[in-house]
Amino acid sequence: MLFRGTYQGSSFYELLQCDYGQLLPSFSTPAGGDVGARVPHGTTVLAFRTSAGVVVAGDRLATEGHRVASRDVEKVFATDEYSLMAISGAAGPCIEMARILSVELEHYEKIEGEPLVLDGKANKLSQMIRQNLPAAMQGLVVVPLFAGYDTRRKTGRLWKFDITGGRYEETEFEATGSGGLYARESLKKSWRADLDREGAVKAAIRALTDAADEDRATGGVDLARRIFPLVKLCTEEGMSDAGEDEIVSAYEAVLAERSSGGATR
Repeated sequence: MLFRGTYQGSSFYELLQCDYGQLLPSFSTPAGGDVGARVPHGTTVLAFRTSAGVVVAGDRLATEGHRVASRDVEKVFATDEYSLMAISGAAGPCIEMARILSVELEHYEKIEGEPLVLDGKANKLSQMIRQNLPAAMQGLVVVPLFAGYDTRRKTGRLWKFDITGGRYEETEFEATGSGGLYARESLKKSWRADLDREGAVKAAIRALTDAADEDRATGGVDLARRIFPLVKLCTEEGMSDAGEDEIVSAYEAVLAERSSGGATR
């Protein structure tokens, strides 16, 4: 006989809280006070809308204080077919939160027979961030971006969050992490609502390259190691990844513009 616990709802996260608390990752009581500087941190991620949907991108570098913790970290996750989460902050809690959100959305769809609406997905992430507040006060901050294609409104949408779980919808673009300020300044110059796929990938790579120039914790395109930023696009057709050739082509175009003093677009 299949065991059924006390929780009968459609939320996987709440199911774990009620009946399987030992399986739920907890970052609320780390030992030793402020541990933020002793764990790897993801740095710069960005998201913006296009006429076809949304683009979400992130560099691959993780830092631990002034030390490189990893050069090949994934910071952009497909949480389902029509939504993406980009992580910045303490890498461990961020990655766990992205994975749990992905399972949460899959579980909801299986129980309810239909996917959660995009607003509901953003709200679920907001609740998880709020649960992490005690850990955030000790340095394990989770500050993601969430974006996706709204199949009801037929448009791309994106949200930013604060450490208390507050969520704020952006109508154009957003960037966060240590190099977020520089990425936003870059997007102010290159973003347009009518960017096609090639232009969108180029705008994302330009913003990450500009951020890497000004922020030592942001990694750019690493041709020597063949490590490239992650760039994911979400449209009415679903989620897709920008290929290595697309990223290299965009990067070379950005460098060519710089060397010639050309326009930013």
